[in-house]
Amino acid sequence: MPRLTRRRRLLAYTGAAAVLFLGVTVAIVVRITGSDEVYRPGEEISGLTATLARNLPEGYPVVTFTDVTASAGIAFRHFEGRRSSQLPEDMGSGAAWGDFDNDGWQDLYVVNAAGPLTMTEAEVAASPAHARLYRNNGDGTFADVTGQAGVGFRGWGMGAEWADANNDGWLDLFVTTYGTNVFYRNNGDGTFTDRTDAAGLRADSGFWAGPAWGDYDRDGDIDLYVTGYVRYSSTATGAVSRHYDVEEPASVNPSSFPPERNLLYHNRGDGTFQEVAAPAGVMNVEGRGLEAAWADFDRDGWPDLYVANDVSDNVLYRNLGNGTFADVSHQARVADYRGAMGIAVGDWDGDTDLDMLVTHWIAQENALYSNKLLELREKEGGSSTIQFMDEADRFGLGQIALDFVGWGTAFLDYDNDGRLDLFVVNGSTFQRRDDPTQLVPMTDQLFWNRNTQEGFFDVSVVAGEYFGEQYVGRGAAFADFDNDGDVDVFIVNNGGPGVLLRNDAATAGTWLQVRLQGRSSNRAAIGTQLRLVAAGTEQIREVGAQSSYLSQNALVPHFGLGTASLVDTLEVRWHSGITQTLVGVQPAQILTVVEPEDRER
Repeated sequence: MPRLTRRRRLLAYTGAAAVLFLGVTVAIVVRITGSDEVYRPGEEISGLTATLARNLPEGYPVVTFTDVTASAGIAFRHFEGRRSSQLPEDMGSGAAWGDFDNDGWQDLYVVNAAGPLTMTEAEVAASPAHARLYRNNGDGTFADVTGQAGVGFRGWGMGAEWADANNDGWLDLFVTTYGTNVFYRNNGDGTFTDRTDAAGLRADSGFWAGPAWGDYDRDGDIDLYVTGYVRYSSTATGAVSRHYDVEEPASVNPSSFPPERNLLYHNRGDGTFQEVAAPAGVMNVEGRGLEAAWADFDRDGWPDLYVANDVSDNVLYRNLGNGTFADVSHQARVADYRGAMGIAVGDWDGDTDLDMLVTHWIAQENALYSNKLLELREKEGGSSTIQFMDEADRFGLGQIALDFVGWGTAFLDYDNDGRLDLFVVNGSTFQRRDDPTQLVPMTDQLFWNRNTQEGFFDVSVVAGEYFGEQYVGRGAAFADFDNDGDVDVFIVNNGGPGVLLRNDAATAGTWLQVRLQGRSSNRAAIGTQLRLVAAGTEQIREVGAQSSYLSQNALVPHFGLGTASLVDTLEVRWHSGITQTLVGVQPAQILTVVEPEDRER
């Protein structure tokens, strides 16, 4: 018998694991759906959902997330009318925080879907469900400036992200859609101009999902990656398919449609972009892409790219530093064939490398990918191999997610104790049996990171009334909108209201936030790495690494400091290669750091 190569052995092990996982998943769903093959969200399944149940320990932080949507002046509702059971209606939308007017307060852009795909052009134009831009007034309230700003996209919007595409000091905006994408150039006077065609960013009409800005070639000009979902066709409407033995219209099942390619736009530095996904090796034609994240997972100074795919293998592309990428998904152990939606990126275990949380479809568990980079380097003497281990069950994030469909997510230190916690937005893709025009709602989850030995505990029941309410959650974007030193969140609920949750912490520690302004690096400092040391604890952040789902968090790194009275060291590693070191930084402030013009440290 011929000897198997290392690659073939790896593929064989991966295939066997996938078969085993699928078998377990099907068994779980069959068990959940019962004799009538109907899943009832939230029901307790003896021996399954409660096996790894963890009681909330004493000493949990007293933090309430308060719904302040109405008092903040935000009146947003996603979707208008009755859905017609078509996939593009169900997948959006997201939101993005960004200080578009440079006044020091985070503003909010919320993407919307006009209504059912059966609408006429006139009905779309008249729909109240369109994208909104809310300017932060700096007093806890927002003003709807969509009309005067000129960014009220109408259609079937998906995701949005801010970046300073031309390094002029003003954040520009890119919006993905089911249709054609849109790029808004910031004019610096509160208005925007549609520069999609002039910038070379208008792709063919398609089903485009998560955008992700990142300077992959480190030339100081921000580039753009766009995930393509599926090549949707309404011809599937009326057909019936089965998803893990659950009957549903084929028109809402992504497996009914072939994958769409992904796009990589290289910024030429003259206001235009060139699409280079194929020569760069990141087109991912076999993946049904929903979200992507740029992050330096191997700490070599070059941003790598992780793509979350639905019902297809996820992909990790290692940046080779020459404009091309290598697919290292299998060797890195992150090529899961599940229904992946959202991505959180952060150093949850405090070992100074970036980990990931990927949200999944029902009965698949969410994945907590702990980065084993430093362990491998110690064992192999400086190895640059990227390798992760899914430790969701070990640390309280796996089996607890079986009953949920996860979407928007982020690592955030909501209690400022110096450890990254986790927020997950949930919402089903199943139609309600009593009303097929509606999707099944779910509750969201907040997880407290107690320590690296015990991991995460679900504190939703003690974190505010909102966590007892059910919505069809999708996008989530995180920012300290009131500049009070703790992280807040805005949630987009499909077919429901947008919700602004204010973090009201009664027992939180102190904090530091850092506003960065690049010069040799891209102006928004996306990709810049920060290392903070306080009270003997080391923390890292990377600007723009977290993508949530179709959404963007504020480009202002936030550090919880616990009881520390001083930041001993703050090291800023700019994307250009320049390193700045600040010592003796006072906490409880929003610190502005500007990149030096030369390479002096």
